[in-house]
Amino acid sequence: MSGTKPDILWAPHQVDRFVVCDSELSLYHVESTVNSELKAGSLRLSEDSAATLLSINSDTPYMKCVAWYLNYDPECLLAVGQANGRVVLTSLGQDHNSKFKDLIGKEFVPKHARQCNTLAWNPLDSNWLAAGLDKHRADFSVLIWDICSKYTPDIIPMEKVRLSAGETETTLLVTKPLYELGQNDACLSLCWLPRDQKLLLAGMHRNLAIFDLRNTSQKMFVNTKAVQGVTVDPYFHDRVASFYEGQVAIWDLRKFEKPVLTLTEQPKPLTKVAWCPTRTGLLATLTRDSNIIRLYDMQHTPTPIGDETEPTIIERSVQPCDNYIASFAWHPTSQNRMIVVTPNRTMSDFTVFERISLAWSPITSLMWACGRHLYECAEEENDNSLEKDIATKMRLRALSRYGLDTEQVWRNHILQYTEDMDQKSPGNKGSLVYAGIKSIVKSSLGMVESSRHNWSGLDKQSDIQNLNEERILALQLCGWIKKGTDVDVGPFLNSLVQEGEWERAAAVALFNLDIRRAIQILNEGASSEKGDLNLNVVAMALSGYTDEKNSLWREMCSTLRLQLNNPYLCVMFAFLTSETGSYDGVLYENKVAVRDRVAFACKFLSDSQLNRYIEKLTNEMKEAGNLEGILLTGLTKDGVDLMESYVDRTGDVQTASYCMLQGSPLDVLKDERVQYWIENYRNLLDAWRFWHKRAEFDIHRSKLDPSSKPLAQVFVSCNFCGKSISYSCSTVPHQGRGFSQYGVSGSPTKSKVTSCPGCRKPLPRCALCLINMGTPVSSCPGGSKSDEKVDLSKDKKLAQFNNWFTWCHNCRHGGHAGHMLSWFRDHAECPVSACTCKCMQLDTTGNLVPAETVQP
Repeated sequence: MSGTKPDILWAPHQVDRFVVCDSELSLYHVESTVNSELKAGSLRLSEDSAATLLSINSDTPYMKCVAWYLNYDPECLLAVGQANGRVVLTSLGQDHNSKFKDLIGKEFVPKHARQCNTLAWNPLDSNWLAAGLDKHRADFSVLIWDICSKYTPDIIPMEKVRLSAGETETTLLVTKPLYELGQNDACLSLCWLPRDQKLLLAGMHRNLAIFDLRNTSQKMFVNTKAVQGVTVDPYFHDRVASFYEGQVAIWDLRKFEKPVLTLTEQPKPLTKVAWCPTRTGLLATLTRDSNIIRLYDMQHTPTPIGDETEPTIIERSVQPCDNYIASFAWHPTSQNRMIVVTPNRTMSDFTVFERISLAWSPITSLMWACGRHLYECAEEENDNSLEKDIATKMRLRALSRYGLDTEQVWRNHILQYTEDMDQKSPGNKGSLVYAGIKSIVKSSLGMVESSRHNWSGLDKQSDIQNLNEERILALQLCGWIKKGTDVDVGPFLNSLVQEGEWERAAAVALFNLDIRRAIQILNEGASSEKGDLNLNVVAMALSGYTDEKNSLWREMCSTLRLQLNNPYLCVMFAFLTSETGSYDGVLYENKVAVRDRVAFACKFLSDSQLNRYIEKLTNEMKEAGNLEGILLTGLTKDGVDLMESYVDRTGDVQTASYCMLQGSPLDVLKDERVQYWIENYRNLLDAWRFWHKRAEFDIHRSKLDPSSKPLAQVFVSCNFCGKSISYSCSTVPHQGRGFSQYGVSGSPTKSKVTSCPGCRKPLPRCALCLINMGTPVSSCPGGSKSDEKVDLSKDKKLAQFNNWFTWCHNCRHGGHAGHMLSWFRDHAECPVSACTCKCMQLDTTGNLVPAETVQP
């Protein structure tokens, strides 16, 4: 390497030593400096390591290439290729008592002097050394030497012996190589193939050649310019890299006709390529006059043999130092570690950090890979954030058939009105149910007058709005009264008492001017097992109510009511202490349910006041994304706006999908936002592998939205005429059908379909039973006898799945679905003889199992 840039080599078996080669050989020892100071004379390699010079060898001038002996003993034996073609064995700090001391100084001399370009030790037979030389018209360019062969004392012409005048004549010379290859050609690079001791890959002048030493007269070669720097992947012995100028070619020795991959061409010529010895498929490249090393991570996906698929390449660049890099070397055992050297012999120890690949599963498990390690994110024992996550909630709801029962959706979000087909009939104002109370109120403007009503239990009268048909409908939607002409709230109060909602029941009774019933309910609540004894105090306070505006009771209740914890108790005293027509203390108490505040407004506010209040409350619900506001907006455009705020706040596309599907008019269902929520929820179900749940959702959707029902996506067509195979293909278009009843014994009068109804050509045969498709399977492996005798037409099923057509999209072989399933339970390869297609491996989800039955 005289007059060239320095090169660097790690010791193959001593992980703390490396050699720098230029005009001389310098051996360094690497040691950690984490807990110690830098020693005198040491060179800083990185923050954690330093190198100490152990020895220098200047006995081999004019060196062009160096190769480190691969065996353990002698540990510091190196082969040096010189400018005159000689290969010299030398050592750095060898043990003179070693039995291999006779090897030191041994020279291997070619017949004709020319430059030695490359050296390579055989990894299987450590005594074999291959040397690649420049072209000579009368000599071979690839010489394989046996370092243990005896020297040849033949007389050698002086111009071939040595270049230096100071050598002694006792130097051992070997002139007869073990093998001679590549006549009248030049060898620029070479490497042994690890799979066989006698296979050698050489980069000749214009081709890559594989030499088999068992038959040296023949060689396998491919013409290419990429003949420099040939190197074998240590983890995939059939993959080889070579380069020419700025382009790297990746070869597969099993398909040696052309490169399987060509990496991105670099603007400057390449000087070195090397596979990482500790990482699968990681190739490093270096260009001239550059301080950047490019890394190519080649990742293969598990695909069956037969498809020519290129590996996925992840390209990245690393900068070990600021100066230009002359050469680099991977560490043989430390993962992703390399050392680089600059033209002025400045060295740097560098570790390539792995890309961190995150994987977040649909069931909220977080894992990431870094190098050879796989990490999983574990939650703390007391951390219940996962239970609060909306994705976890939606997944648990889906397992419990959430949404398929519409009442459950309303129940989960405090909406308790139910469907009534009579209300949805044309011409009935009950159709306003799904338009919301906002529309109901607008339809009754200027039609209601107030009247005075007596209190029950008090000598007092209050103004209450007369209940017209629209206000009665609003109260029914709020749940205060039942459907019909009866406006009595008694049944509603009884249901609240049974559920233990004493405070709410008392407030509703008070709003209906029945203070005696309110006091009675509070007393019942105080005496119950789960009741609050303080309710007696509240009942006693109510019993002292007086209508005098300046009374002490009114003054104390006005100031102390805000200290009550229960909002319903608070609004009871706000109602009793408010002025006539001014009920802000009740209407704007946000902790009180929306339906109770709306029902109160329907009883006490005039038309204009009620309209303004409903409009304001609706806007508040839409901004907050509060689902209780659906009572006001209904399933209309306003309802979609409210649902959009709810989804933005919570991410609950599940509830949004079911709510919008239920009772919404078609123009609402066609809204882009609604379609987006529905498709995202379907994708979620598929990601959770809830395929059955997704199918149920699609069926539910098609019932409520007929326009969403998809046309038939798959039909079996004839190989000859291309028509759909069906009993009535001439009258019924195939878009409206799925699979027909191929051989199903639902009706004894139906004939078997073993040929195309259009052209009468026979249908393909099953690869296993060799019977024409369309013939009913009398005994499908894995199928029960009872399953075969069932008349599936009663369940509106088209055909038994065992009789369906199924085939591989790659090799086009197939048969009855039942037979194919039985075959691929035990095999991965196609059942057709002489077909090597790995059919089952082509389907990435073929081995997945629906997760509906898996408990979270």
